[in-house]
Amino acid sequence: MLHGHSPVSQALLGTFFTWGLTAAGAALVFVFSSGQRRILDGSLGFAAGVMLAASYWSLLAPAVEMAMSSGGFGSLAFLPVAIGFTLGAAFVYVADLLMPHWGAAEDPQTALALNLDPLLTKKSDAEGARMLFPESELSIRIGRAGLLSGKLPAADHELNKSENGEAYQRKRAVATDLAEGPAAPGPPRGSVAQPGGSSWRRIALLILAITIHNIPEGLAVGVGFGAIGKTASATFESARNLALGIGIQNFPEGLAVSLPLRGAGFSTWRAFWYGQLSGMVEPLAGVFGAFAVVLAEPILPYALAFAAGAMVYVIMDDIIPEAQISGNGKLASWASILGFVVMMSLDVGLG
Repeated sequence: MLHGHSPVSQALLGTFFTWGLTAAGAALVFVFSSGQRRILDGSLGFAAGVMLAASYWSLLAPAVEMAMSSGGFGSLAFLPVAIGFTLGAAFVYVADLLMPHWGAAEDPQTALALNLDPLLTKKSDAEGARMLFPESELSIRIGRAGLLSGKLPAADHELNKSENGEAYQRKRAVATDLAEGPAAPGPPRGSVAQPGGSSWRRIALLILAITIHNIPEGLAVGVGFGAIGKTASATFESARNLALGIGIQNFPEGLAVSLPLRGAGFSTWRAFWYGQLSGMVEPLAGVFGAFAVVLAEPILPYALAFAAGAMVYVIMDDIIPEAQISGNGKLASWASILGFVVMMSLDVGLG
């Protein structure tokens, strides 16, 4: 991120920076074990606070200022911002809804992945362990809609009705009950195990899901640099701080992908590779966002608000609930407050 360069090149540099921090977070899989949830939950809480502050100071505030300064909306200057914000949230929501149609959840065990004790898999036979733990572990990051959208049997209708954070609490309760009972049975004798391609398909779905949730972040950086100079608050410093904040939140996101993969039995290097891979889409989304706002300046308020809406939806629907599922809710909440204060200080102090 160098002052004086074109918005597109700035966006490219900024998103390469955020991708790099995703890789740095994924690299912590070489240091931490898959059981160290306190570190991961605290990091996710901090990331949520950073993203929330960045969504307002670097995206929503300039969007409102642009809508008001355009003079075309009068007392309805809030309207383009509200429309863009809602569309951004709807984009991520619809993407989550589409995941079951791509095969993101094929069995009810996927809803319980992070809460299953790895020791349970050792009590079952080799085939049962492979069928139960690795595939369900890989599915945990594919959004709540993908995991719980009508895939459970009628007897589990309460889980079918659950959404967002409620789903996590119910999954946690059910997982506790499972841990006290017998291990899940393996496939019937004489049956043919599913081919290895099924696991690779789940890996692809995992990366696709995280990629969808990383598009708004790359787009936000691109739109932020594309908006430089359009209003008093849309400055290079504001766009730089936005890229810095998103990079900070990408750090635990990389770890949140690599640690479950390591716990699922992947080698450390493979877990790292798939962890950093999720951030690869951000440079593409960033360049697209910068091009879009440079070529079509009137859409700037909508674009800034769209990126903010998508980011806030990911915070509320993905990051915060995930940080609450392992009994570290208070730690995650205070980490969120700290993250918000840090990002607010960066935006106000360095902007």
